[in-house]
Amino acid sequence: MNIKFLKMSRKDKIILGFGYMLLGLFVLTIIYPLIFVVIASFMNPNVLNSHGISFNIKDWSLDGYRRVVENKMIGTGFLNSFLYSITFSILSVGVTLFAAYPLSKKDLVGRKFFNTFFVITMFFGGGLMPTYLLINKLHMINTIWAIILPNAVNVWNIILARTYYQSIPTELREASAVDGASEVLHFFRILMPVCKPIIAVLVLWQFVGMWNSYFDAMIYLEDSWRQPLQLVLRSILIQNTPDPGMIADIQSAAEMSKLAELLKYSTIVVSSLPLLVMYPFFQKYFDSGIMVGSIKG
Repeated sequence: MNIKFLKMSRKDKIILGFGYMLLGLFVLTIIYPLIFVVIASFMNPNVLNSHGISFNIKDWSLDGYRRVVENKMIGTGFLNSFLYSITFSILSVGVTLFAAYPLSKKDLVGRKFFNTFFVITMFFGGGLMPTYLLINKLHMINTIWAIILPNAVNVWNIILARTYYQSIPTELREASAVDGASEVLHFFRILMPVCKPIIAVLVLWQFVGMWNSYFDAMIYLEDSWRQPLQLVLRSILIQNTPDPGMIADIQSAAEMSKLAELLKYSTIVVSSLPLLVMYPFFQKYFDSGIMVGSIKG
């Protein structure tokens, strides 16, 4: 047993034990739905609807994953989501880094005005209809740019990156200036390698945000082959209407409903895999990037 725990007073032990209990319950509320969805995605739809979750391998089936893999709309949605998320991440993080660097300079003319202007946009927006009319006027309806450009500039990310820049010692710029490095050379060759943690954080945030986004695509995209994965998933989860090709061999409405229930879980698991694979590569940067950029300045 921990010696520090033994030295605690009875009151402290009770409070600590209560805290651990709440933490354990919180972890269970997170883990249980994940385990439920994963197991349900492998189960036979008849058993799932009649008896619920079963750990008997005989009650399991790969039919849901087979239909997900064979469905062309889900495959197209995957490719679209990757394209949109990668393009959006590169563009958004690039704009953020370029905008935050001059704002981190204390000698920037009009620095206070620009900071105030950016912060105001965090609290006031044009609304859906004016934004739609603007997108339509720019002839971006039913194009990739309709869901990428309007949200490419994120003021919170700019503030975060600006604060991170300010945490970097000014002696680094002075040393590069002595060696004859311009602002552009200093930014790309010296500053960017130092800013890997904050870049990783911003890329992860923007990629996950775009990957999970469906509202803008639902509003601005008209062709079904342009839809991201989340819109395909939405049609299964909310409308309960899987693509006809996935249920061609199912005749009754009851069986159709059961299959749609199965496809919900298998599609959720498949759509979450890229994020689960991506996060471990960014984890070592995530903690340092978010903490340094948040508390220093």
